[in-house]
Amino acid sequence: MKLLAIESSCDETAAAVVQNGRQVLSSLIASQVEEHKLYGGVVPEIASRRHVEAVAGLARQALDAAGCDWADLNGIAVTAWPGLIGALLVGVNFAKGAALATGLPLIPVHHLRAHVAANYLCHPDLTPPFLCLVVSGGHTHLVAVDDYTRYRVIGRTRDDAAGECFDKTARAMGMPYPGGVHLDAAAEAGDPAAYTLPHPKVENCPWDFSFSGLKTYVINLIHRCEQKGEAYSVPDLAASVRHHIVAILTQKTMAAAEAFGYQTVVLAGGVSANRLLRRRMQEACRQAGRRLFVPDLALCGDNAAMVGAQGYYEALAGHFAGQDLNAAATKDIEQG
Repeated sequence: MKLLAIESSCDETAAAVVQNGRQVLSSLIASQVEEHKLYGGVVPEIASRRHVEAVAGLARQALDAAGCDWADLNGIAVTAWPGLIGALLVGVNFAKGAALATGLPLIPVHHLRAHVAANYLCHPDLTPPFLCLVVSGGHTHLVAVDDYTRYRVIGRTRDDAAGECFDKTARAMGMPYPGGVHLDAAAEAGDPAAYTLPHPKVENCPWDFSFSGLKTYVINLIHRCEQKGEAYSVPDLAASVRHHIVAILTQKTMAAAEAFGYQTVVLAGGVSANRLLRRRMQEACRQAGRRLFVPDLALCGDNAAMVGAQGYYEALAGHFAGQDLNAAATKDIEQG
């Protein structure tokens, strides 16, 4: 089964052709990072306009790169939810138009499910069930993946996502957008014990996360130093922030794996590219005798190949849509 996949949930326009949910025939991304860097973050209106300009040409390029045409496809998969609503609408409406013109089936895909599915492209031996930590700029979830299209949320953030905490504290330190990447790099040269930071917990909810208090504490610490004319070490503070976030993610994930009996642990989402998180999770799983799967760095961020991977399994489950398909800014991963 060959699918053309479209991704436009945030600031990356992407198109890919994926075969049988596991083989990437082509994968192209039109990045907007340099433009949004001017504003310190994603500007939704600009993102939507750039998607409009890029999506049709990128889809054609993806087909050419895969050596196929519309007649060779078996369906069109598209990220329909969640994300920036204006950005999502561009991809959804392009996919609907293409499906109408070609008669191909239309397959809506949940963005977080697609991030999980990025691992299927990298690891042919990975099959459900497993426990997945989905961690990105907008989401932090502990998800039980019982089957390719059956998910159960075990824990989630109550406020800020881990990626948002990385990005906002990095911005307060003067780092450019996207902040999390720069903080990760700066932290490599820092001392993670240099600053004592809070370790937030959600009372009576052992699997849920909370990063708002940590983010606010760090931003206030920086502001106090600036107001008093005191210097602070960017590498040390970056290392301390990274250490605390990674410690929380690792501890809760491993505790949940133990409590719910999962021998396989998976990382997914943009923050799965974080170097310390990958190292700590690898070590924790090794010590516990569990298998860890992480996506290739090229597939950690938003891309269309992961949409095609999940789209294949949604199609096998009969999850198709008609021309009444609409995008949604929010939707639970369990509802898909």
